[in-house]
Amino acid sequence: MSTHDSSSGPSNPVHHILPSGTDTSPKPHHGGHGGHSENGGGGLLTIHHEGESGRSGIHPMSFLRILFRSSSKVSMMVNVLWPLVPVAIVLHYLPGHHSHTLQKWVFAMAYLGIIPAANLLGFAGQELARKMPKVAGILIETALGSIVEIVLFVILIAKHRDPEPGDDDNSAEEGNLIPVIQAAILGSILTNLLLCLGLCFFFGGIRQKTQTFHAAVSEVGSGLLLVAGFGLLIPSAFYSALKGETRALGKFTSQKLQDDVLKMSQATSVILIISFAIYIIFNARSQHSIFDEILEADELRDEDHAYDLAKEKLTFSECVLAIVASLFFVTLLAFFLVEQIELIVHSGVPDQFLGLILLPLVEKAAEHLTAIDEAWDGQMNFALYHCLGPSIQTALFNGPLVVIVGWVLGKKMDLNFEIFMVALLVLSILVVGNFLRDKESNYLEGALLVIVYLIIAIAAWFYPDPDVATSNDFEGLMPIAGAAAQATQAVVQQFVAQQVGPTVVEL
Repeated sequence: MSTHDSSSGPSNPVHHILPSGTDTSPKPHHGGHGGHSENGGGGLLTIHHEGESGRSGIHPMSFLRILFRSSSKVSMMVNVLWPLVPVAIVLHYLPGHHSHTLQKWVFAMAYLGIIPAANLLGFAGQELARKMPKVAGILIETALGSIVEIVLFVILIAKHRDPEPGDDDNSAEEGNLIPVIQAAILGSILTNLLLCLGLCFFFGGIRQKTQTFHAAVSEVGSGLLLVAGFGLLIPSAFYSALKGETRALGKFTSQKLQDDVLKMSQATSVILIISFAIYIIFNARSQHSIFDEILEADELRDEDHAYDLAKEKLTFSECVLAIVASLFFVTLLAFFLVEQIELIVHSGVPDQFLGLILLPLVEKAAEHLTAIDEAWDGQMNFALYHCLGPSIQTALFNGPLVVIVGWVLGKKMDLNFEIFMVALLVLSILVVGNFLRDKESNYLEGALLVIVYLIIAIAAWFYPDPDVATSNDFEGLMPIAGAAAQATQAVVQQFVAQQVGPTVVEL
């Protein structure tokens, strides 16, 4: 994540006072373009604006060297997966690539190959955002931050085939990718909240006994997420409340209810996207966004801060080239991935596991590694921002966007999620909110969050492939829904009691 200083243009140097013993030569300065000089006494280091490269145009060797080093050591390690990208492309176009064995290899290579491509996209986006004014920088980072997820969602909904009236059960299931998309939407949020945040707490806690973070990041982030999750799950609650009232004949049939849920999902999606736009505008237009001062202080605490400022940076042309190249590879590999999904499902991998666990892991793997690296360096506010921010964007923008795209394409994509996934999301938001309440973290809390995620992954593997329109009608699920509601009520009562003292909460 970059911090934009609207008071300094790209050409203004920034002065940083470093300890007299700081080594400012070879390590942070590569190729003579670091833009810094050591003044007499060794204490004052002059560094150009954080987005300035000191070069212009495209320099192939510097370009490749900077891309390989990436934004952090963890991101640099991801670049070793780049050879898998051409392997996936070659395997896809080999003669006889329709064989099941070869298709599985294509899926595996494309799945792993997306990780370095997404890492390059995120790094180039950050480099470009640093060169832009604050508003443009925020919009660029927001647009590129979840582009892999958006591309996957759009390709999935484009490949989806709605069942025809004369189709039998087997034919109706062929090409039905909506369960995978719905699971991937909630799986993305769960992966950020439980796995990514848990690993940040764990690795940060190993290096420092206890890590603290600012209340503004934790409270505002968890509050926005709770509101976003609430809006996202309204259509599911509507369907569950009225499914027992439908009749085989009459005005309120099961088909009428499903049509109403679809229209409600489309309207809700428009409202959620508008709310996300308001959130972005608020952060972009404010003199200081709600996180600016906190993140700036976090950046100064970074052990690698001076090195990050002094190291080589991409030129504007190189940023654009890197973004275009990474977008090409991400889109191509996403197509390869989606083409093999039905084969993978038929091979025994459940829809829910594929959408809830596998796809979210690769969608934002690069951003997760960045967050973990920030937690290791003691930048917990940055790490939290990179865990909660993408979750908010998925709930308010990426998920609703795929509903709108389906609407435009004539595909019946709605927000009527499985009751199983609804319970998981609500309880996960409450658990994470409870962990963030004390504004401290340690490796035990991180381990617990990761354990919860692993339990969810096991449950997703054994969960039967769903058909949302029918599975929510099973009367056998009503006791489960009631038990989940009672558990949620108990958690809410405990949370409120901890906040305001003993209180009777009626839900």
